[in-house]
Amino acid sequence: RHEKAEESCPVALSELCLAQVCLSLDSLCSTQPDGSLRLSWAPLLPQEMADQLLHKMAAQGTLNDRTVGIFRSCEQLRLRRACVRSSPLSAEAFRLALCPHRLQELDASGVPGGLTGAHILSGLASNPECRASLQKLTLSRLQFGWTSLEVEEEQVGFSSLQGLRTLNLANTDLTDPFLEDICTLPRLEVLDISSTPVTELSALLGCRLTLRSLTAHGLRQLDMSPARVISILSQLHALRHLDLSDDRFASGDEAVRLLLEGGSGILPALVSLDVSGRKKVTEGTVTAFVEGRRGLLFLGLLATGAGSCDVLSGKDNLKVTGEANEKQICESLRRYRERECFTREALVHLYQLTNDMYDQTRPDILKLVLGGMQNYSESLHVQLVASACVFNLTNQDMAVGMPHPLLSAVVHQVLEAMRSFPSHQQLQKNCLLVLCSDTILQDVPFDRFKAAKLVMNWLSGHVDRTLQRMAVAVISILVAKLSTEQTTQLGADIFVMKQLLGIVQQKAMAGVVDSTLKFALSALWNLTDETPTASRHFIQCQGLELYEEVLETYSSESSIQQKVLGLLNNIAEVEELQADMMQEDMLEHVVTLLQGPQVEVGVSYFAGGILAHLTSRQDAWTLDQGLRQTILEQLHAAILTWALPEREMVSYRSFRPFFSLLQTSQPAGVQLWAVWAMRLVCTQNGVQYCHMLQVEGAVELLKTLSFDLDTHSNVRGMAESILGMVERHQTTSNPLRTQTEKGHHGRS
Repeated sequence: RHEKAEESCPVALSELCLAQVCLSLDSLCSTQPDGSLRLSWAPLLPQEMADQLLHKMAAQGTLNDRTVGIFRSCEQLRLRRACVRSSPLSAEAFRLALCPHRLQELDASGVPGGLTGAHILSGLASNPECRASLQKLTLSRLQFGWTSLEVEEEQVGFSSLQGLRTLNLANTDLTDPFLEDICTLPRLEVLDISSTPVTELSALLGCRLTLRSLTAHGLRQLDMSPARVISILSQLHALRHLDLSDDRFASGDEAVRLLLEGGSGILPALVSLDVSGRKKVTEGTVTAFVEGRRGLLFLGLLATGAGSCDVLSGKDNLKVTGEANEKQICESLRRYRERECFTREALVHLYQLTNDMYDQTRPDILKLVLGGMQNYSESLHVQLVASACVFNLTNQDMAVGMPHPLLSAVVHQVLEAMRSFPSHQQLQKNCLLVLCSDTILQDVPFDRFKAAKLVMNWLSGHVDRTLQRMAVAVISILVAKLSTEQTTQLGADIFVMKQLLGIVQQKAMAGVVDSTLKFALSALWNLTDETPTASRHFIQCQGLELYEEVLETYSSESSIQQKVLGLLNNIAEVEELQADMMQEDMLEHVVTLLQGPQVEVGVSYFAGGILAHLTSRQDAWTLDQGLRQTILEQLHAAILTWALPEREMVSYRSFRPFFSLLQTSQPAGVQLWAVWAMRLVCTQNGVQYCHMLQVEGAVELLKTLSFDLDTHSNVRGMAESILGMVERHQTTSNPLRTQTEKGHHGRS
C-alpha cells in the first residue's frame, strides 16, 4: 500500500481484539497467590498472536509483574518474538513468564526497575532450548549489574547464547571483557555497541568472518589511534553496514576521514556507511567515496554539511540522510528514531522546509514528525521544534485532507507536550496554534476535556492579545462539544469562571466589540448549560452585575445581547438561583427586549426564556405580583409576533429544563414560550429534536397540554403542530408503518 493511503485504512480486526483483551485482563483472568494473573480460559492461540498480544501490552503500558503472568501458560500462549520494551518487570517475573519459552527474539530495551542485563542473560541461559534458539537480543538502555548476580560467570556470559545473530547493547555499561566474550559467538552478524564505555575494538577480530553490520555510534571513551581503528575495521571482511556517526558534532573525526579517503580497498563489501555528525566530512571526500563504491545503498551525512554533493543527486538507489532536501530530511527522521539529537536536527531543517508548504497535504511527513514527538515526549527541544512543524503541516486548509486517526494521534501528543512543559511560553504557543484549526476542533476525535483544561491553565498566565483571542476561541468551541458530565466537571472549577469573566470585564471596560469578547461570552454560555455548579460560580463571581453592565453597554449589538441573555436563561433555569435574579430593574430591562423593530428575534427569544422561567414559580416570586402578571401578559403577546428565524439560533442537549414549564398549571405565557422553543428547533432539525422529544417523554407532556380543556388556544395550536412534526418524522423514519397504526394527537 502507498504510505499516504495507509493512514486512511481502518484498524485491523485483530488489532482491535488485542486492544480489548489488554483492557479486559482483570475480567478474563484469575489472580494467583503471588498476585500474578492467569487466563481463566484460553484457546491454543496462533503463535504470532501470542507475540502480538505481548507486544500490545507493552505498547499500551499494561505489561507488568502482575499481567505478564498470563504468559506462564506456555501451552496456550507460545512466544517466539517477545517484546517487553520499557515495561516495569522484576527479575523473578521475567524468569517465570518468559524464560520457559523457546524464544527466537527478545527486545527488553529500556526496562525500568530491578531487571538488569545480567538477570536477563541468566534467565535465558537457564533454558537449554533458548540457548540454541535465541537469534536476536536487544538490551539497549539497560544496566547489566553483573556484581549483583551470584551465579557462575560462564552461565551469564553472552557466549552461552550460541544461536545469537543480532545483538543490540547501545547505551549500556558494556565493557571490554564482555565485548571479547560477545565476539566469540559463532553466528554473530549484527552488533550495536553505540554509546558504551568500550575502549578497545580489537575484540571484533574474533567475528571478522561473520560480522555483517557494526553500529558504533558515539564511542567517546575509545582509546585507540585513528590508524589502529581503521586497521581493525578493514579486517572485518564480511562487513557491509558500518555506523561511525556521533551526535556530539565534535572534532576527533580523523578515523572517518581516513576511511573516506582510503579508497575501495578498505571494506570493499560496504553498502551502508553512516558518518552523520562528523565535522571532517567534506564534499570532496564524499564524492571520492561514492564514486569508488558502485554498490553503495545508504550514506548518513546529517549535520556534516556534505549532503549537497552533486554526486548524490544522480544515484536513484542511494538513500541519504542529511539536510540538503526533503528526501534527505525525511530519511533522517526514519533512520534516527533512537537518536534524539539527530531527530532534533532533522526537525529543525524540516521546519524550515515546511514554512513554504502552503497548499500541500502531507500526511507522510506529519507521520514522521509524530514519531519524533512520541519517541521523545520528555524532550523539550524535540517537542518545541516538532510542534512548530505540526503547525506548518496542519495550518489553514492543510488539515482537511489529513486522515483523522493521524490527526487524533498528533493532537494527543500536542496535549501531552502542553501538560509536560506548562511554563514554556513558545511551546505552549505552538501547541495552541495547532489546536486553533476548524478541522481539528470540529471533526477530529481527541480528549476535548483535557484540552479545555490545558488551554485554560495557559490562559491564566498570558495577556498577548492575539494568543488570548485564539485561546478563548479554542475554549469556546471545546466547551460546546463536551458532554454534560464533562461540562459540569469543568464548571466545578471556579478558576475557569473567574478567567472567562475577567476577559469579558476587560473588553467591556474598553467598550470594544471583537471576537475575543464573543468567544468568551459563548464559552460562558456553554459552560453554564445544565450545570448548576457553574451557574452558582457565575453568581458568586459577580457575573450577574457584570452582565447587566454588558447589556447596557452593548444595547445596539444584538450578537452580544443574545449571548448574554442566553447565559442568563441558563441561570434562570436553576431554581435555587432564581432569587438572585429577582431584581426589578434588570427584569424591566429584559422586558424591553421582548419585541420591537430594532430587536432581533434571537434577543427576544432568550429574553422571553428568562422571564418564562422566573415567572413559572409563583411561590418563589419575591417582587410585586402585579409586575409578574404584567410580564406574563407582555410575554404572551410578544411571542405571537415572533417569526421563525431562517438560520439555526440555538441548540439543546435536552428538553428536560422545559418540563416544568409545560405543566397544565402554568400560565399560558410560560407554556407558550416553551412550545415555541420546541417548535423552533424541531423545524430546523427535526431528525435530532423529534427523536429527543420521544426519548425524553416530552411527547406525553405535549399531548396532555393538547387534551386539557383549559389550555390556551395559542399553546394548544403550537403543541399540536409539534406533535404533527413528530408523527411525520416517525412515518419518514419507518415507512413500513401502515396508516391504521398511526396515532391521533387531536382531542377525542
